[in-house]
Amino acid sequence: AIYTKDHNAIVERLKKARFESGLGQIEVAEKLGRTQSYVSKIESGQRRFDVLQLKEFAKLYKKSLDFFVK
Repeated sequence: AIYTKDHNAIVERLKKARFESGLGQIEVAEKLGRTQSYVSKIESGQRRFDVLQLKEFAKLYKKSLDFFVK
């Protein structure tokens, strides 16, 4: 089940971190070498991601992994 409570909480923190960093989805996608739709699908919960991908987001947003998985 992709829409678990924990998954949704991490997705919400990803969006919050992006807003706090002042970056748009297109900027994030460019910095990660991905497409804007990749970022959009992760943020809307349509796409799962692994811990390595989460680590990329954390580094870009200057957040610890704890911020996302607390």
